[in-house]
Amino acid sequence: MPIGSLSHQYELTDPDVQLMLQVRDDNAPAFEELVLRYQSRLLTILEHAVGSREQAEDLTQDVFLRVYRARKTYRPEAKFSTWLFRIANNVASNSRRSSRRRRETQLTGSPADDFGPPALEEFAAAASGWMPTKRLDRTERAEVVRLALNFLNERQRMAILLSKFEGMSYDDIAQTMGLSVQATKSLLSRARESLRQLLEPYIQEGARPAREATK
Repeated sequence: MPIGSLSHQYELTDPDVQLMLQVRDDNAPAFEELVLRYQSRLLTILEHAVGSREQAEDLTQDVFLRVYRARKTYRPEAKFSTWLFRIANNVASNSRRSSRRRRETQLTGSPADDFGPPALEEFAAAASGWMPTKRLDRTERAEVVRLALNFLNERQRMAILLSKFEGMSYDDIAQTMGLSVQATKSLLSRARESLRQLLEPYIQEGARPAREATK
């Protein structure tokens, strides 16, 4: 479909695109409305992506700042949410690369922990007193899953987050992450299998997750 036709389609069908077009025309209340609609959703995705609430808050502000700065060149060639989370994905990737470079520069002893505090092994050790057959309640299960996500590589983690928290289709995730649809399907399949291998023995038996499962 030609780009012009796509733009017209999203202008007609996506209310957030309509708001962003008003932002393009310097409508401040429209921008405030977009912030209200997406702030919490962005914060959730970014917190899981970078492992820090405080850092996620800063990155969320950065995303909205980039949206505002890009308003004059905005063209609705995708759903607004897809365009927004593409920016968020780039911001998160840049942040993690910067963090890795800082750790490498400051490193004087043991290897840097790239999985964010606390590591899944630490959580497993702290929970070693649980009965092996104990079923995790919802809060515990959510915490274990959150920590397990840290063992996925950056692209797998973001794909899972967009699928789980945003309910994005393969096509939307592909557009957000700059991948083909087939590559996105493969990426999500590998990510889900890695999570399954990590979580299944832990939830069923209380066993310490094997880090090798995601390699």
